[in-house]
Amino acid sequence: MSKRTGVKPARPPEANASSVSSTTAQNTLGEIIGRVMSGERVFITRYGRPQAVMLSVETYEDLIGEEAVDLTALEQEFDDLIDRMQRPEHASAIDALFGMSGRELGEAAVRQAKESGTAKAGS
Repeated sequence: MSKRTGVKPARPPEANASSVSSTTAQNTLGEIIGRVMSGERVFITRYGRPQAVMLSVETYEDLIGEEAVDLTALEQEFDDLIDRMQRPEHASAIDALFGMSGRELGEAAVRQAKESGTAKAGS
C-alpha cells in the first residue's frame, strides 16, 4: 500500500506488462530499457511487491499530456488575478462575495456558469 495515496499498487494487468525484481533490474537495465522501448511496461518489485514501473517516454507523455504545466506562467496568472481583485472598483464585489451564504454562493456560481456556457447539460 502506498504511504502517499493509501492505495495498494496494481499488479501487471496487461499482456504487454511484466515484472522483475529490483536486483534483476539493476543487473539487466539495458535489456529492460529495450523491452520498454518496444512498448512493454516493466514493474520493478521489491520483496515481490511492485515498487516502480518503467515505461517509454512516449507512454509517459501520453499519460501526462503533451504540454507540461508552466508553473511560472500559472503563478503569474494567479498573481494577476489577485491584483485585479484588489482594485478599489472590485472591493464591494469581494465584500459581497464573502458575505454570501453557501446557498447564495452556489446559486451565483450556477448563474455564472450558465452565462459563460460552462454549465453541464441537465443543470
